Amino acid sequence: MLKIGLTGSIGMGKSTTAKLFADAGLPVNDADAVVHDLYAGAAAPFIDAAFPGSVENGTVDRQELGRQLALRPEGFKQLEQIVHPLVREREAMFLDEQRGQGTPMVLLDIPLLFESGGADRVDVIVVVSCDPQIQRQRVLARPNMTEEKFNMILSRQTPDAEKRRRADYVIDTGHGIDQAREQVGSIIADLKQRIANGDFPNA
Repeated sequence: MLKIGLTGSIGMGKSTTAKLFADAGLPVNDADAVVHDLYAGAAAPFIDAAFPGSVENGTVDRQELGRQLALRPEGFKQLEQIVHPLVREREAMFLDEQRGQGTPMVLLDIPLLFESGGADRVDVIVVVSCDPQIQRQRVLARPNMTEEKFNMILSRQTPDAEKRRRADYVIDTGHGIDQAREQVGSIIADLKQRIANGDFPNA
């Protein structure tokens, strides 16, 4: 089974691109959605213990957690130590399920693919990118987003140029969804051909 790792910096259009892969028939494991689920379940008690007051009614208050992390950035490491193993566990369950169904190709949507060492767990890396000005406009249009918050997030992410350098495929989302959909279709077709050619003997 071929494992495609999808990543991209904030505001590059990664979530939209993941949906395009899903629309094309690929099973998708969305790490962000898994985290959202964990924040309302298994991870909440551990996060509450590490960041008192960040959990309300059994669910992590993302704004309060973000406020605490802004005051104490070293807490990111602690948060990752809580969340990453749980995310990996869910990912392994997803892969086992798809393997059992004989699925030939899956997409792992991993925002911090390079930062968390996820590149070693996939066969192919697809990076979503666009012009920095478009990225900036998209991010600053989000609710509760500030320049300071945007810059803090960027500082924790591998630079876009480095991501593009390490990618097997790059999808440019700066020219609208139809062009992005075409790029997704081309990548899937190319990968199917490469699988048929035996380019991924271990997948």
